[in-house]
Amino acid sequence: MKRLLPAPLLSFALFVLWMVLNRSLGLADALIGMVLGVSIPLLTRGLRPLPVRVRHPITILRLGLRVAADTVESNWGTLRVFLFPHLRRHPAGFVHIPLQLRDPNALAVLAMIVCITPGTSWAELSSDHSMLMLHVLELDDRPEFVAHIKARYERPLMEIFE
Repeated sequence: MKRLLPAPLLSFALFVLWMVLNRSLGLADALIGMVLGVSIPLLTRGLRPLPVRVRHPITILRLGLRVAADTVESNWGTLRVFLFPHLRRHPAGFVHIPLQLRDPNALAVLAMIVCITPGTSWAELSSDHSMLMLHVLELDDRPEFVAHIKARYERPLMEIFE
């Protein structure tokens, strides 16, 4: 079964996405959706670095809610900076964050979290994956920011993936 469906959740998501985008429950659309749901994961199997085992579903939920709340808060802060630049409290800057996280899937999730949060962007990851450099739109206290990223994102990702 694993040979036909290497990523069953991805297959299901692709099928549902196809049906929603077509706004149809027709047989032809369902067949095309099933073909896409089976063939795309098969064709992209080599692009996935490691199989993902879902651990600690409550931690996943907490992390998702935390990211959503942080994104909303960061949106307001970024909007304030762009609409009222004279009210900017702190200059932009780069910050280096030492990482304990090593799992490639967890690093990918961390990259997505950082990139969807307005005001931060992923600048560089060291070749040994031990140091992350982020650009922050308003950087007040570097040690506090590092502690924030490690506690709010890195620790839960380690619990989920490692």
